[in-house]
Amino acid sequence: MKIFDLQCGAGHRFEGWFASAEDYAAQRTRKLVECPSCGSEEVERVPSATRFNTGVPAPLPAAPAEQGQQDPMAIAQKLYSRLLDEILTRSEDVGSEFPAEARRIHYEEAPARMIRGQASQEEHEALLEEGIAVARLPVPPAKRWN
Repeated sequence: MKIFDLQCGAGHRFEGWFASAEDYAAQRTRKLVECPSCGSEEVERVPSATRFNTGVPAPLPAAPAEQGQQDPMAIAQKLYSRLLDEILTRSEDVGSEFPAEARRIHYEEAPARMIRGQASQEEHEALLEEGIAVARLPVPPAKRWN
């Protein structure tokens, strides 16, 4: 398996996984490689970080008590809380109009922007089937938006 760093003409960077370099070239020629952010087929390989396998395993990290750190669940909760804060701060709440507004944005009938709101399971699945990138994100009661 080959993992290549790719970039579209709009500057979006992403990873592509291919069976080989030849497989990447063949898929690109057939226009099967496209940017997951904007759908552009103008995709090029870009330099990626090199990894050297020295054969020496990395040392195991010290136990949290030895490092004076919190347990992994507390760290995960803190990171999730920070992620939610970013999303809630940078997105517009469109409430129950979320499915309709997501469609308007996807079909370029409304300005592109980050939105959030409510959608039923059926509405969520319909958006995904239409190729509209949406994600469900559980929000704890203390983090509910205004």
